[in-house]
Amino acid sequence: MDYRIEKDTMGEIKVSNNKYWGAQTQRSLENFPIGNEKMPVEIIKGFAYLKKACAIVNNNLNRLDDIKCEAITKVCDEIVEGKLEENFPLVVWQTGSGTQSNMNINEVIANRASELLGEDFRVKKLIHPNDDVNKGQSSNDTYPTAMRISFVLELQKALIPAIIKLKTTLENKSNEFKEIVKIGRTHLQDATPLTLGQEFSAYVEMLNKSLTQVEDSMKYLVELAIGGTAVGTGLNSHPAFSPMVCESLNTLTKSEFHFVSHPNKFHALTSHDAEVFLSGALNALASNLMKIANDIRWLSSGPRCGIGELNIPENEPGSSIMPGKVNPTQSEAMTMVAVQVMGNHTTISIAASQGNFELNVFKPVIAYNLLQSIKLLSDTMLAFNDNCAVGIEPNRKNIDKYLNDSLMLVTALNPYIGYENAALIAKTAHKNGTTLKEEAIKLGLLSSEEFDKYVKPEEMTYPKN
Repeated sequence: MDYRIEKDTMGEIKVSNNKYWGAQTQRSLENFPIGNEKMPVEIIKGFAYLKKACAIVNNNLNRLDDIKCEAITKVCDEIVEGKLEENFPLVVWQTGSGTQSNMNINEVIANRASELLGEDFRVKKLIHPNDDVNKGQSSNDTYPTAMRISFVLELQKALIPAIIKLKTTLENKSNEFKEIVKIGRTHLQDATPLTLGQEFSAYVEMLNKSLTQVEDSMKYLVELAIGGTAVGTGLNSHPAFSPMVCESLNTLTKSEFHFVSHPNKFHALTSHDAEVFLSGALNALASNLMKIANDIRWLSSGPRCGIGELNIPENEPGSSIMPGKVNPTQSEAMTMVAVQVMGNHTTISIAASQGNFELNVFKPVIAYNLLQSIKLLSDTMLAFNDNCAVGIEPNRKNIDKYLNDSLMLVTALNPYIGYENAALIAKTAHKNGTTLKEEAIKLGLLSSEEFDKYVKPEEMTYPKN
């Protein structure tokens, strides 16, 4: 194998010659052969934005010269553009502060920057990973900062647009279906009528609430730990460093939600309640999506032996043995995502509770699970929207049949003949397999004209004087 010898404070170690990382990255690679879950690329890009901002601020504070600053920022741009992805091999299951990933990016930036300055980094390093790239910083404040940068950017780029897209589709369906009267169901039993549009309006409001809850989490996520260094005191950092870095990040990321310096760095390093808050919002969204997906697959069940009030798009064959079978696969995928997100929320909650003294050392697993939840929810909402929701159509024949067959239309008679008489009509009709109207007349409680006047399903979908 073509390798070089890299050195750190623990001595020498062999590193692949075609990689930009250094000794500390290599030690982590060898010491933590655990799982296949790599540090998310979103975290790496969050780090790149952060390291660029730090270099610019250190330069403005006369702590880093122009040449080094320019070289570091160029490498950070390359990382954001995805040009150096093969140089970030570390797994999630490493030190709980994310120190090795911080050093991974410091080493890659330093070596690549030395190369950009015309030197072979394998022979001579013009940029130092600790003294230059990590100047005024600690893994303890950079990793949680990179986490939050990645969360805010991914929420803006992926999750919020996905919620809005699905919400808009369901809102259009709610308006389209507003005149279609159908039977309601509670406890999995027949209930009083509503419109299909009203039923869909609940789904719209679920997503409205989820959107608001996710946006509410932003006011906590934008508070950044940078400047706290090792334990929150800011040792080896400049007093103006933290707010200046936040301002620089706002310029670099063009974030709609402005990053600010966390007002209490001791809290910023040891607590991840903001992440739990976000995860809770994602968990609530997952619960809503589970409800929506389950309703759609129940209402479209059949095609002949189920409820069959909705027709959904037929996307692929549903069985390897039953010809012609088509399944509600988008609902199934979304419900699987929902249970994964619920599991992630448990992991995040437990991990966030484990801050000891001045540091929480479960940061990578919090970051990994949150980013997975954001990604899965974003993707499944877009897939469900494009491959299912936009194509939902009502089956008017089944809707009308169930509506007219329902015994719960008898509820409209309560104000006129009382609850007990109405119940007698319903139970007798159910026992005899007859209609409500037949039994109301037979029992002498109503005339045919009176029944038709009082029992109008379309007038049972709203309150009346």
